Amino acid sequence: MDIKFEKTGNVSAKITLAFEPGDYQPKVEKTLKDLSKRAQMPGFRPGKVPMGIIRKMHGTQAKAEAINSLLQDNLFDYIKQHNIDMLGEPLSDENQEPQDIEKQDSFTFVFDIPLAPEFDITLGSDDTVDYYDIQVSDEMVTRQLDALQQQAGHPEDVDSYEEKDILRGELVELGEDGQPKADGISVEMASIMPAYFTSDDQKKLFEGAKKGETLTFNPNKAYEGNEAELSTLLKINKDDVKNHAGDFSFKIDTISRFVPAELNQEFFDKVFGKDAEIKDEAAARTKIAEQIKDVQVHDSDYKFLLDVRAYAEKKVGDLEFPEDLLKRVLKANNKDKDEKFFEENFPKSIAELKWQLIKDKLVKANDIKVDDKDVKQAAINAARYQFAQYGMNNIPDEYLENYAQSMLKNRDQVNMLVNRCIDDKLAACLKGVVTLNHKEISTEDFTKMFEEA
Repeated sequence: MDIKFEKTGNVSAKITLAFEPGDYQPKVEKTLKDLSKRAQMPGFRPGKVPMGIIRKMHGTQAKAEAINSLLQDNLFDYIKQHNIDMLGEPLSDENQEPQDIEKQDSFTFVFDIPLAPEFDITLGSDDTVDYYDIQVSDEMVTRQLDALQQQAGHPEDVDSYEEKDILRGELVELGEDGQPKADGISVEMASIMPAYFTSDDQKKLFEGAKKGETLTFNPNKAYEGNEAELSTLLKINKDDVKNHAGDFSFKIDTISRFVPAELNQEFFDKVFGKDAEIKDEAAARTKIAEQIKDVQVHDSDYKFLLDVRAYAEKKVGDLEFPEDLLKRVLKANNKDKDEKFFEENFPKSIAELKWQLIKDKLVKANDIKVDDKDVKQAAINAARYQFAQYGMNNIPDEYLENYAQSMLKNRDQVNMLVNRCIDDKLAACLKGVVTLNHKEISTEDFTKMFEEA
């Protein structure tokens, strides 16, 4: 067996592997002997089929499998042993001569190897990168506290209507004489929220309405002919809505008003947990500010890593890539895509590849490692953050653990969590390596930075 490595450019190479019968024949013979021990054929006892017949039936396949195994093992062993920094996978050379497994004894395989460009990147205290300290405003805390009160609130029956109340009662279709139609629609327990009427005139009909009162209004005008809304209210098909465009009477049986939770100990314990020992509104606001700040630090770190990327890419400068080979890789992995797809996505893939190479060097230089414990904690944090977005801040650890375990069963989720762990650790590390140019910024202005990007 002979293996040769030849650079064909700064970022490309060829690996040639040549095999002679002595390289693969022992493996072929072993395969055939194993097959003969198990072979069964009419006229022969099990395991006693002549080797000549076995060789005729399975020789070519055994030879192909032996050569393919030898090829794969030696190709990747060579790349690993010689520390060849390869991008993607080896590509069969476009001028590879066809190999006839059945008729040939000697075989030669040539592979094109896309190589990573050589470059150095180090970051230290001489490098300055912006870091945005997002400010937690009183308005943000108030909005979050109001949202938590709403989430922990409850409905109450009241006697008179106010905006956003829910009215329930009997809805009856009326004729032109203002009396119930004999064959008209009747909904015994209809639910109405006048605040969501499109027509202001129809909304006004319900101002100050009392429980037990009967009002006349026009649903079709209230919703300006919206078939989805009307079919839901009247319990009919959308196609039938146009046939019921007149007035209806509505007898108010109940008026329900959603009341936010009071700022009392029960609320504090439910939202923050008893262990938090929140006793009053001031302590609750402080706790909420801390929670918002925790999220904002993660957002700041994310922006910081984006700025590190831009800074490092500029510092490294232009890199040479084996574009012809990488285009072949992209096309091989996206055979169902047209040329426009490659034109649009190839530059993006090169940009991402450049950052990945830079990031890999920074990760290695700073000895950043991710283990199973890190990935599991990232899954728990992701679960906690997801629940927090719905105002659920006091989820038991056992429940978060179970949720995290389900995430870890998904390979794509695990890959995403590993990348997140690497990014988080890299950002935390580089914050102590480079010089930070701290900038205070409001949440609104921080958000605009991403909208304008």
